[in-house]
Amino acid sequence: MQIRYITKQISKDLARKMVFLGGPRQVGKTTLAKHLIEPHDGGYLNWDIPEDRERILERKFPTDPVWVFDEIHKYRQWRNLLKGIYDKFKGDKSILVTGSARLDYYRYGGDSLQGRYHYLRLHPLSVAEVGARAENMQRLFELGGFPEPYFSGDAIEAKRWSREYRTRMIRDDILSLEQVGDIGTLERLVIRLPELVGSPLSINAIREDLLVAHKTVARWLDILERMYAIFRISPFGSPKIRAVRKEQKHYHFDWSLISNRSLRFENFVASHLLKWVHFLEDTEGRDIELRYFRDTDKREVDFVITEDGIPKILVECKFSNSRISDHLIYLKRKFPKAEAWQLHWDEMETSYVSAEGIIVAHAGELLKKLC
Repeated sequence: MQIRYITKQISKDLARKMVFLGGPRQVGKTTLAKHLIEPHDGGYLNWDIPEDRERILERKFPTDPVWVFDEIHKYRQWRNLLKGIYDKFKGDKSILVTGSARLDYYRYGGDSLQGRYHYLRLHPLSVAEVGARAENMQRLFELGGFPEPYFSGDAIEAKRWSREYRTRMIRDDILSLEQVGDIGTLERLVIRLPELVGSPLSINAIREDLLVAHKTVARWLDILERMYAIFRISPFGSPKIRAVRKEQKHYHFDWSLISNRSLRFENFVASHLLKWVHFLEDTEGRDIELRYFRDTDKREVDFVITEDGIPKILVECKFSNSRISDHLIYLKRKFPKAEAWQLHWDEMETSYVSAEGIIVAHAGELLKKLC
């Protein structure tokens, strides 16, 4: 098994507290958890397996030193259960909790688990994990970063996996955690969203397209974000610029869904940047965010990474190498201390630094430095 980028941090945190490991379904959480508890496989309990569910409800826990509770957030009283287990066995057992949803969201309500756990997020495979060789990056770009389709190396199997994945996410995960009446229209939304990547997401336009209420669309988008199907980023605002403050853009954890290659490239880069931002948030507690820039004069830069509210990295994506974006130059001048990149997908082009201090390079040059 490939050792994932977050493995060492999980082991370190388990020595102190419970660890909640969230992330998209089939991103590798169960495989990673089982690797961590080898050879004590008896410590693995999955709420979706009837026999394990009975053991959990009857409090018949294994004798193994490490316990993994997988998908236990689907149990309504899971917070109280874990609080009692942790308080009773603290110091004797290490407890890892995994789930295909934002466990930090579903912890709310009931008795607080505050101070009893660290929350970590596992993302799909990335350039830093698979290696920056051209063939590895191309496979990652075409098949996506989920382990099963990536390691299959087969485009047809990857498409089949992706279709089945969306169905299982809606029919299994969402329906087990959320009250959704019109599941058919939600499925239509899931199919429609990849076409809207890269532009500010208009809930009104989606509402008119699907013939449902604005509130319903907004709620469904929140659900899809909690289930790690999509993520949204907000515009960066500063007194130095006349920024748009409300419009969010969205991207998919499975970027293979996006047929337009330029937009897939933008999503590909967005996913890598978010993975790095989440890693620094979760492991170092840094106040770091992924944003984008758009102002009232319609200047736009794809991504801005801020720390403590200050732009640190500016990134513009151009699938084919081209002249440097005037909008990126503008933003770099506003924030000269920020590291600025214009990324492309052309292996044959040479990297260089422009007179404005902007690094123009193949995407791998930046992405291999992340996680």
